[in-house]
Amino acid sequence: MHHDVLQLDINGTPQAWISPQAAALHYATDSVAWFDGDGPLTTLRGGINMATGRQSLIEVHPIIALRGSAKVNLFDIEPAFARDKLMRRDRFTCAYCGDTFPDRDLTVDHILPQSRGGRDGWMECVASCSACNFRKADRTPEEAGMPLLYLPYVPSLFETFLLEGRRIRADVHEWLASRLPKGSRLC
Repeated sequence: MHHDVLQLDINGTPQAWISPQAAALHYATDSVAWFDGDGPLTTLRGGINMATGRQSLIEVHPIIALRGSAKVNLFDIEPAFARDKLMRRDRFTCAYCGDTFPDRDLTVDHILPQSRGGRDGWMECVASCSACNFRKADRTPEEAGMPLLYLPYVPSLFETFLLEGRRIRADVHEWLASRLPKGSRLC
């Protein structure tokens, strides 16, 4: 099973998901300050050293922190909005009836309908089943008499890395989950 490596800055702030091969370059250039996880993700094998006769090996861990300072403070950037992330943020639960549905049976509901100026965004949208979305129609929840059962929110940086839907090793998931804000729906 293919897993990506969680790249952090020196302070432990997530920066990106990278391939094991990209991580190996950081190891080879001595850019890795520290690593974490329950053992190596993979071992990459290189060529044979003519002088020693030994093959080069790089053990790549699932979480690596790079030396130096981050180029961008990701805490200052709102995560990109996407339907699949919204459904995972809302735990595949309709904001109006509270039932859980398969992804294919959910829609993105604009709290303020798009026809009335509603936009795509974390604070403007919630997951809704098709029946509730149809019943709400072109009205606000108040106008439709359908109060929201939960409020929308902008995911934290750590939640964002979990919401991306990647195949995440259990140890990396636990590492990220241990840093979620109190009250996160992803706990």
